[in-house]
Amino acid sequence: MSVGAAMLALGTLTALATIVPALVLLDRAARAEALGEAHTRAAAVAEVLALTGREAAVADALARAGETVRVHGLPGRPDVESWVGEAHVERAADAAAAAEHAVAGGAVHLLPVQIGERTAVVEAFVPADRLRGGGAGRGWFGWGGAGVIVAGYVLLGDVLARRITRPARNLRAAALALGDGNLAARVAPAGPRELADACAAFNRMADRLAQSRTNERELVADLSHRLRTPLTVLRLDADTLVGAPEPDGNALDTGELFLGTEEEADRRRTLRRIRQAVASLEHEIDVLIRATREVVAAEPSGDQFCDATEVVRDRMHFWSAVAGDQERPCAVLGTGRPAPVRVSRTELVAALDAVLGNVFRYTPQGTPFEVAVSRRDGYVAVRVDDGGPGISDPDRALRRGASDTGSTGLGLDIARRATLSAAGSVSVDRARLGGASVVMLFRDAEAAMPVPNRFGLVGRLAGEPGGPLWPRQRRSGR
Repeated sequence: MSVGAAMLALGTLTALATIVPALVLLDRAARAEALGEAHTRAAAVAEVLALTGREAAVADALARAGETVRVHGLPGRPDVESWVGEAHVERAADAAAAAEHAVAGGAVHLLPVQIGERTAVVEAFVPADRLRGGGAGRGWFGWGGAGVIVAGYVLLGDVLARRITRPARNLRAAALALGDGNLAARVAPAGPRELADACAAFNRMADRLAQSRTNERELVADLSHRLRTPLTVLRLDADTLVGAPEPDGNALDTGELFLGTEEEADRRRTLRRIRQAVASLEHEIDVLIRATREVVAAEPSGDQFCDATEVVRDRMHFWSAVAGDQERPCAVLGTGRPAPVRVSRTELVAALDAVLGNVFRYTPQGTPFEVAVSRRDGYVAVRVDDGGPGISDPDRALRRGASDTGSTGLGLDIARRATLSAAGSVSVDRARLGGASVVMLFRDAEAAMPVPNRFGLVGRLAGEPGGPLWPRQRRSGR
C-alpha cells in the first residue's frame, strides 16, 4: 500500500471515529432538549388544569402552548384525537406517571394531571426535525467536517509521501547508475533519518568503490612502468653485447652482423631474438599504459598532487645506477626543497621515465645528462638535458609525440599528456650540454593563480637575451 492510500484510509477512519460519535451525541442532546421543552409546555397546561379548571383559563393555556399540545379526559370537553393513540393515553392515566412515545413524524410526551376524582392527560407533540436538532443542516455540517478531516489527512499523506518517496527514488536511481558503471553517482541525504542514513552509507560505499577503482588503475599503471624500466635496461645490455645499434633499431637485421664464425652468427641470432622479444614486451606495456591512462582520464576525480623533487630523487636512484653501468656522467639539480605539482605521482613517474628512457635509447654510451627541478611564478619545471646529438626539429618531435597513429614517438606523448593534465606544457630546445633539453612544465600546487605569460615559455632555459627565464640550479648531486 502506498503512503497516500494509507493516509487516506487513516483519515477516513479518524473522521468516522470523530464525527459519527459527535453526531450521535448531538442528536441525543437535541432530542433531550426537544422533549424537555415539550414537558415544560405540557406542565404549564397541567398546572392551569390543576389550579382552576376553568374553561377560559384552560383555553388560554392551550393557546399559549400551541397546536402541538392537547388535553385528554377533561370533564366538560370532548376528547380530541391523540397522536399516540387512546391506549397509551389511558395507560398513562392509570399509571399516573409521565411517559414518552415515538410516533410517526416525531414523538409525544404524556403528562397525567389529577382533576378531582378524574385524571386528565396532557399530550405534547414534538416534530421529528426538532428531535434531530435542526434537521439535515447539522448533519451536513458534520459530514462536511468529516470531509475536511479526510482531505487534511490526504494532503498530509502527500507531503509525507513526497518526503519519503523522492529520496528513495533518488537513491534507487543512484544505485542503478552505480551498477551501470557510473562511479560518480551520488545521492543527497534527505527524508527521514533512516533514509538519510541509507543515502549517506550509499555515498560512502560509492566513494570506496571509486577509490578502489582508482587504486587499481594506478597499480596497473605503476606495475607497467616498473616493468618498462627493467626492459629498457635489458635492451641496453643487449645493445652493449652487439655494439651500439642505429637509432632506428634495425642494426641487427642487416647482413653485416652475420659475418664471422658460425658460433658468432648463432650468438647474434640469439641476441636478435632477445631484442625482438624485448621490443614486443615494450609495445604491449605501452598499450597497457595508454589504455590505463585513458580509462583513468575518463573517470571524474578530484585534484591530485605529488612532490616533483621527491619523484626525481626516487627515480634517479635507479637511473643513476644504469648510468654508472654505461659510464654516463649524470647530475641532479634543484631537489633541495619541495616542489608540489598538480599531477599524480604515477603520471609524473611515467613522464620522467619516458624522457630518461629516450636519453638512454637514442644517445651513445658515455653521453652525460642531468635532471633539474625549478619552481617559479606559479609553475614547476622538470628539465632533462643530455649531451647527445640533440633533436634537429623540436616542433616535429613534439608533433610526433602527439600523433594519433598510436606511436609514442620520442616518448613525448606520455610527457605531454602528464603536463596537460596539470595545466602545463612540454618544450624541446638545445641543451647546455650540447644535446636535447626537454622541459616539462607543471602547475604549482600551492600557487593561487597561474601566470599566463609564463605558459609554454619556461622550456627556454638558455640562449635568451637578458639571461634565462629559469636560471640553472647549483648542483646537488654527483
